[in-house]
Amino acid sequence: MLLRSLDLLLENPGAFVTVFSTFLATAGVALLVAITVHEFSHAAVAYSLGDLTAKRLGRLSLNPIRHLDPVGTIMLILVGFGWGKPVPVNPYNLRNGARKGMAMVSAAGPIANLTTAAICAIPIRMGLVSWHSPFYFSGLQGQGPSGLFADLLGFVLFFNIILAIFNLIPLFPLDGSKVAIGVLPPGIASRFARLEASGPAILLGIIMVDWFTDLDLLWGVLRPVVDVVGFIVLGHAI
Repeated sequence: MLLRSLDLLLENPGAFVTVFSTFLATAGVALLVAITVHEFSHAAVAYSLGDLTAKRLGRLSLNPIRHLDPVGTIMLILVGFGWGKPVPVNPYNLRNGARKGMAMVSAAGPIANLTTAAICAIPIRMGLVSWHSPFYFSGLQGQGPSGLFADLLGFVLFFNIILAIFNLIPLFPLDGSKVAIGVLPPGIASRFARLEASGPAILLGIIMVDWFTDLDLLWGVLRPVVDVVGFIVLGHAI
């Protein structure tokens, strides 16, 4: 996202350092919010459905440190999607049955992210904060503290929407796979569940293909959905 500022590095190295440091701080705070909300919601719904596993392991918490996965965090910063540390859940402790219970727990994270995005969009929709996409980050070089706050809201919206949509893809180990198992007819769900072992390899393969080529297999699917959700939540493209 800072590639647009590379010219600034040559023209004014001091200004570039300021932009880069405020970018890391702003994006980092927004990322912590998105991941913490997502993982906490998994733990909270599991707890409400009768499973105490996450609570006993300290995951029923709004402390971001308890939810960060190093690799997932780096991926989210570098390529726009990633993951937090998976919340441990014993599906056999859940009310409504293991299959439906896990679907509810899994859906909680993306729903919480979209809810957070909608709440953060309120001051922008009311005209209290000016909107500009986080892809055009300017930091304190723009409109000062008010512009930096607008940048922060932009990143919070972006990360929460991306995290929600990405995790709803019905591919293991993403949340969407468990939601799919919970809503599909039992026979189809059982056959779909057999793909769990190969799901991570498939997902990683798609990510690597996109990383080294211009095919945009993943982002090509995500982008239109993110744009639609952005217009619904914010009234603007992200």
